[in-house]
Amino acid sequence: MEQDKEQLYQERLARYVTAMRNEKPDRVPIRPFVAEFTAKYAGYTAQQVTHDYNLAFEAAVACARDFEWDAVVPNMVYVWTGLTEAIGLRYYGVPGIQVPPDTGFQYLEPPEGEVFMQADEYDALIDDPTGFLYNVWLPRVSREVAPLGSPSTYRSNLSFVKGGMAMMQYFTAFGPQVERLRRECGTVSAISGIFKAPFDIIADKLRGYLGLVEDMQTQPDKVLQACEALMPHLLHVGLSTADPAGLVPIGYWMHRGCTPFFSPQVFESHYWPTLRPIIEEFWRHGKQTLFYAEGDWKSHLDRFAELPERSIVYHVDQGSIFEAHKKLGHKFCLSGGIPNYLLGYKEPADVRAFCKQVIDEVARDGGYILDASAIVQNDAKIENIRAMTDFTREYGVYSQGSCAMPKAPGADAVKTGTEADRPFGSVPSSPRPGVCTPWETKRAELPGIQGDEGILKSVWESTDALANTYIWQCLLSF
Repeated sequence: MEQDKEQLYQERLARYVTAMRNEKPDRVPIRPFVAEFTAKYAGYTAQQVTHDYNLAFEAAVACARDFEWDAVVPNMVYVWTGLTEAIGLRYYGVPGIQVPPDTGFQYLEPPEGEVFMQADEYDALIDDPTGFLYNVWLPRVSREVAPLGSPSTYRSNLSFVKGGMAMMQYFTAFGPQVERLRRECGTVSAISGIFKAPFDIIADKLRGYLGLVEDMQTQPDKVLQACEALMPHLLHVGLSTADPAGLVPIGYWMHRGCTPFFSPQVFESHYWPTLRPIIEEFWRHGKQTLFYAEGDWKSHLDRFAELPERSIVYHVDQGSIFEAHKKLGHKFCLSGGIPNYLLGYKEPADVRAFCKQVIDEVARDGGYILDASAIVQNDAKIENIRAMTDFTREYGVYSQGSCAMPKAPGADAVKTGTEADRPFGSVPSSPRPGVCTPWETKRAELPGIQGDEGILKSVWESTDALANTYIWQCLLSF
């Protein structure tokens, strides 16, 4: 049985990767990003899978097994309250606390006047992004962490111990979950790694949307400098969390750069110049990026088409999958485009009809992955998810497709110039990405070193990197 599942896994992995390379597999891969829907299917509430990630894992396995999907995210209900409540994060509405038990977790925009970074603090962020996150941002987003300079408290100290250990526990649990999906279901883990655009970070987690709108009128140069200062750190997080084999893409969640949040002029002046070099650098390292384009990004499709061929997978949410195919399909794999309102409020026949249209018009030459437009929550009907899955499996077969595993792109997949040509050093970063306290600082504090300094340096840097991971994952993933 395990041998059969492994064979199935290899076939699905080849199918998925072939499509992502914008080629034609044996049939259309099915990779739904299902969140609270998994709870509904498995008989849990949104509260249960948000508070207990083991139940969320069970629900994801149940769906992968029963629907026989090619790839899934091991847990799309990514906010685990064991971690967010240990840290005391203020910006989540949690099922069973701030929102009803059957409602998925909500992001709470900071009230005006209570933003997590003040308008006059850009220089502090630019000078030391990691230090700013620890010293200024974290105490403001946390109900537990004591502000810098105030007396330390028992609860504040506990928040770092509990938060760090909870993060390690949670992340460590994903490895066995990925293996379980492979062993029990023959299902591929759909993404690996986390990334957000610098501009989105400022809008989402630092200034808030309204604060950033004001800043774009009063101090746009500071906003740009801050985006540039964040670039090398976000690049580091993306590369350090990516699939080492370069087979599945880095997940990139796109938020505030599209209309109507900001104008095309802001996209051109701030969003794109600080995003494009990172995506190209990912690709230079052989890592694709999944552009999960939440909202409608049709105004920017021409810009996305400038990226190196096959460097991204473009996921369509509110935009038209058919328009995206005309603009991008010659260079990139597309995914999504099946409207969530169909899955929640229409009938199976409506779902099948729309899937047929997408397969006929978008997937006919390969380079398409079947998925809903947006993350699937518990308003989707089970019978409609079944219709979407079964129809695509039966109808989306290519007569001349290939299921042979394509090679992952090499580190020289794209030439983006020399190190000096890539604008990651325009704003000096201190300390460098991935570091909280440099070894040079620690070494100067030691009374003396005997024996092998290299082993001391290696151990210090590896544990210091964990502290760096903690704060940047708080910012990006939670």
